Amino acid sequence: MKNIKKLVSVLFSAILLFSATATNSIAMEKIHFVIGGGAGGGWDGTARGTGEALTKSGMLKSASFENMSGGGGGKALAFMINTQPKNTVLVQSTPLVLRSITRHEGYVTGSGVLSYKDVTPIAGVIGDYGAIAVAKDSPYKNFKDVVDAYKKNPSSIKMAGANPNDVAYIPYDAGGKALAGLLSGETQIISTGLGELMGARDQVRIIGITAPSRIADAPDAPTLKEQGYDVQFVNWRGFFGPPNMSNKDKKALSTMLGKVME
Repeated sequence: MKNIKKLVSVLFSAILLFSATATNSIAMEKIHFVIGGGAGGGWDGTARGTGEALTKSGMLKSASFENMSGGGGGKALAFMINTQPKNTVLVQSTPLVLRSITRHEGYVTGSGVLSYKDVTPIAGVIGDYGAIAVAKDSPYKNFKDVVDAYKKNPSSIKMAGANPNDVAYIPYDAGGKALAGLLSGETQIISTGLGELMGARDQVRIIGITAPSRIADAPDAPTLKEQGYDVQFVNWRGFFGPPNMSNKDKKALSTMLGKVME
C-alpha cells in the first residue's frame, strides 16, 4: 500500500497543485467523459458523479458521457490516443499505472503496450478499497472458506474480477453487471470496489476488504489482514486527457476538479 501511495503521489503531485487564485468564470464550455467500462461500474459512477458536480457548481455548462467497453479499458485508451479528441477526458484507475495494456489488434497500430505514458494525467479524484463478496446465501462464510475451496479445486470457483488462468473466470465489463451476476447466481464471488457494494449490503456478504482496519461505513466487513492475509491497497480513480492536451486545458481541468472536490 505504501508503494501504491508513493506511485500515485509521484504521478499526480505536479498536476494536483491547484491554483490558489479563485475564479467564478466557467473554464470550459463542455467536457465529454469517456468511460472504459459499462454502466453501473466504478469508472462509470466516477465520471457521471464528477460531471454532475461540475455542472451543478456552475463551473461547466454541460457534460456528456460515453461508455466504451473492451480490452479491460484498452479500447477507450486507444480511442484517446488515436483520435486525440478535444474537451474529452478518460476515467481510469490503478491498473493503468501498475500494469500496461496489451495493444489489441484493431485498437492501436504497432507492437508493445499501452500505458498512462501514452495519455495526459490530469487528476486523481477518489480512492476505494477493494472488496470480495458473495451472495447472502453463499456457503462461503469468510475468505478462508474460499481459499480452502480453491486449494481443493481451483476450477470449482466461479469468480468475477480474478485471474482467468486460476479460476472459472466470469467476465463483466462493469462492477454493476458483476454484482447482478452474483445476485443471479451466474458467479459465486466478485472482487470489486467496496463503494460498488455499499448499496447492496442487504443482499451480499462482504468476506474481505483491503483496508488496514475495519471502516466505519461497513463495520461488519472484515479485513483480509485480520483474517491472516496481509493484503492492503487503495484503488484510486482519476482522469486522463489525450496525448496532445495543452497545458492550458490541463490546468483548467485540474483546477475545476480541485475546486469541486473541496
